Amino acid sequence: MKQLLLVFVGGGFGSALRFLIGKWLNSSENGIPYGTFVANIIGSLLIGVILGIAAKNDSLSESQTLLLATGFCGGFTTFSTFAYENHVFLKSGDFTSFAIYTIASFIIGFLAVFGGMYFVK
Repeated sequence: MKQLLLVFVGGGFGSALRFLIGKWLNSSENGIPYGTFVANIIGSLLIGVILGIAAKNDSLSESQTLLLATGFCGGFTTFSTFAYENHVFLKSGDFTSFAIYTIASFIIGFLAVFGGMYFVK
């Protein structure tokens, strides 16, 4: 039960922060979802750092890892919104934005995870 509560609390904070970043950075004028992109990249970097710290000498407890990685980063990043935004690009015929957003999200996201883990070594 404690583990579920940790994930719940962390996820709530992560989701609320992602909402605020989306409100601040997403623009209905140009339709480019900068908020989701930024949240996903920062979340990828954070999960790399958190799991890198956890793996290094068991620096974080299981509870701390659940709160921060599973909870906060899980709530902060969002694959479902990313998928929906790509659906919108495809539906509107904006194949260039679809390709750039998808490729950049995957490549930079992976690099952020690996970079975060490398940074804490």
